[in-house]
Amino acid sequence: MEPTYELQLAALNALRATPELVALVGNRIYDRVPEKQVGEQLVADVVSPYISFGPVTVISDDAECIDGLEVTFQLDAWSWGSGEAYGSVQVRKITGAIRKALHNAELTLGTNALVTLTHELTRILRDPDGVTNHGVIQFTAIVETH
Repeated sequence: MEPTYELQLAALNALRATPELVALVGNRIYDRVPEKQVGEQLVADVVSPYISFGPVTVISDDAECIDGLEVTFQLDAWSWGSGEAYGSVQVRKITGAIRKALHNAELTLGTNALVTLTHELTRILRDPDGVTNHGVIQFTAIVETH
């Protein structure tokens, strides 16, 4: 199985099995955010809050007799509305729960082997629309490929 897909699937399963995160976003964790047609344009068709998978960077990290990859992947948390969603509180809770669920997690990959998974960065920002709170969470994994 392709290592980055296998890693994403294992991360998704770990997130969906985290009660604190499920309480915040339910099952709204997407590889591609659902869309709907409005006129001639596709727009997001999702409610707040939710999580989406973002960019992935892969660098070869081979050692003697071992094929490996350094995989950096991003998760994005999105929140808007009233109450905790109006400010950054809700998105901060979501990014914190993601970090706790995945930092140093021992995820099982079916074909390949996860060596390490570490949290690298969290950024909280307001999107240019002035309404949407956005959390960016980056992780780096070392994967031994088979």
